[in-house]
Amino acid sequence: MGDTRERRSSGTARATTGGTAGAGPGSGVARAIGWALGAGFAALAAVRRPHPIHPHGVVLHGSLTRSGSDLATGVPWLDEPADAVPVLARASRSAGVPAPLPDVIGLAVRLDGGGRPADLELASTGVGWPWRFGLVPHGSPSKALLGSLLPYRTPTGPVLLAARTIAPDDLPAEPDALARRLERQPWRLAVLAARPRGDWHRIGELTLRRAPGPRDALLRFDAGRHPLPGTEQYDWVRRLRDPAYRRVQGDIDAG
Repeated sequence: MGDTRERRSSGTARATTGGTAGAGPGSGVARAIGWALGAGFAALAAVRRPHPIHPHGVVLHGSLTRSGSDLATGVPWLDEPADAVPVLARASRSAGVPAPLPDVIGLAVRLDGGGRPADLELASTGVGWPWRFGLVPHGSPSKALLGSLLPYRTPTGPVLLAARTIAPDDLPAEPDALARRLERQPWRLAVLAARPRGDWHRIGELTLRRAPGPRDALLRFDAGRHPLPGTEQYDWVRRLRDPAYRRVQGDIDAG
């Protein structure tokens, strides 16, 4: 299952470094998979609006505090501590199956990336190698590791990001119940970073609350268009994800 230990900012992760470390599927394969996903999501969007995936969610507000890390990614936003900044977020269930059936849990977060929006998109995955590259359904957000699934490109090689609940340990998955719970109690999550085969390092804390207003809203997050400061996408990641995003968001705009 791989090493699932979380380190705050000590020890050395088993890192894969270097500019070519993020080599992924060949460009033709990634492009073909991307277009296939795009066609599937577009078909789903025709019958499920406004969110073809993650159709039911809860809008949240809160803050992100960065604690810094010795993972040494070469990206100050990941490596250096910083005071709390406000965030807008949406927690959701991917397939929209009724609770208490397990579903892939999604969490999208938007923050200020230096005068522009920066988005972090996470979904419930496995913890260790290679399971952190696969989606895993859960019955509660509290039990899930919420991972980026695809790596970010940094000056020292690929890095994955994730978040894991600190408290409470029994959040409900059903959106209305989750909204009611987070009106009374904040959702605290550790923000984590790791090399593809390395240990998770804690780099910050996310605190989310339910604010007055509609439970859900048409919010569109896009970590490709709105990367975290200092990070980039690998070309193969862009070819894999962009067709699906463009097809889905184009259908939303047309609708």
